[in-house]
Amino acid sequence: MQRSIIIDDTTLRDGEQTAGVAFSLEEKCAIAQQLDALGVPELEVGIPPMGEVEREDIRSLASLDLKADLVAWCRMHPTDIQASKGLPIQLLDLSIASSDLHIERKLGKSRDWVLEQITNLVPLALDQGFRVILGCEDASRADPDFLLQLAETAQRAGASRLRFADTLGIMEPFGVYECLSRLAANMDLELEMHAHDDLGLATANSLAAARAGATHINTTVNGLGERAGNAALEEVVLGLRQLYGLETGISLHAFPELSQLVAEASGRPVSWQKSLVGEGVFTHEAGIHVDGLLKDPLTYQGVDPALLGRSHQLVLGKHSGSKAVQASFARLGVAITPQQASDLLPSIRQWMSAHKQPLADGQLLTFYQQLQAPGLQAKAC
Repeated sequence: MQRSIIIDDTTLRDGEQTAGVAFSLEEKCAIAQQLDALGVPELEVGIPPMGEVEREDIRSLASLDLKADLVAWCRMHPTDIQASKGLPIQLLDLSIASSDLHIERKLGKSRDWVLEQITNLVPLALDQGFRVILGCEDASRADPDFLLQLAETAQRAGASRLRFADTLGIMEPFGVYECLSRLAANMDLELEMHAHDDLGLATANSLAAARAGATHINTTVNGLGERAGNAALEEVVLGLRQLYGLETGISLHAFPELSQLVAEASGRPVSWQKSLVGEGVFTHEAGIHVDGLLKDPLTYQGVDPALLGRSHQLVLGKHSGSKAVQASFARLGVAITPQQASDLLPSIRQWMSAHKQPLADGQLLTFYQQLQAPGLQAKAC
C-alpha cells in the first residue's frame, strides 16, 4: 500500500464538542501550534455559525501562520455558509443528513431535498473561495446506493471530498471496509472517514477505511470527542505506520506534551492504561516480562516507546521477580546479589499488597538496610 494518508484532526471542533469541554483561545492556539509542529496537515478549527466569538477565534488561529490547512464545519444551510464568508480558512465541511432516519425523522425532508441542497449550496461555498467537503451525517445507516448518488451530486456541484461519518459509532471494521471500498471504487472524490468510539472501534474502523481506499482520516488528540470520543490521533498515526506501512508525515516524538495539554485544557485526564500515552502503557512489573526486557527489549515490546518520546519503566510490585529487584537497586547505584534480591521479595510483596502503589526509592532502600542489619528481619511498613 504505497500511499500516504492525510490526517484531518478535529480536536478543536469535535473534540471540543465533548460534553462540558470549552477551550479558551489561548488553549486553542497552543493546541493548534503543537499539532502543526507534529506535522498534522489539516486542522478542523471551529463552527462559524456559532457566533462572532467563534469566528474571531478562527481568525486568530489563522493568524498563527500554521503550515496546516484549516477546516471549518457548517450545516448544509445558506445561513451557515454566509456566516463563514471571508474567514481565512481553506476548506468548509458542509454537513447534511444522509440516512433516511435522519432525513425523514429529524429534518422532515426527502432524499430529493437533500440532493437539491447539495446542488444549490456547494457552489455557494465555492464562490466564497472554499474547497468543499460533503459531510454525510449518519452515513453508517445510509442506503449505500444513495451514498453514491450523494457523491455523484456533490462532485457535479464542485465538492472535492466526501466525509463518511459513523456518527453513532455503530460500525465494525469489516463493514467499514465493505462500504468504503464500494465508495472508493465508484467515485473520484477524496474520501474521509469520521469514526466515533461508542463500541470501542473508532481506531479499528479508521484503519479499515484506510485499507479500503480512504484518503483522509478524522482524529482527535487522546480520542477526545462527543460521547465515547473519536478515533485517537496517536493510535491512528502509529497504527497506519506499524500495521500497513502507510505514512501520514506526522512525528509523535513530542506527542506526550500535546496529550497532556489537551487533557488539562479539556479537564479530561488520560487513563493510566490509555493506549500509547497512558502512564502505565510502557510500565512493567511481572517478573517474566521484566526479565525478558532486561535481556532484550524486543521480547516484550510491541511498540517502541521511543516513537512517542517515551521509554520503558520497570516498577517493583507483587508480581516482580529477583531480576527486577536487582535492576531497581542497580538504578540506585547499589549492587545486590541474587540471594539478597530473593530475600527482599517477601517484604516488597507484602508492602504492595498493603499499599497498592509502586515502591518509592526511599522505601526500597529501607528494606535493604533492614536486610543488612544483624538479626533484624526485613519487615513491611
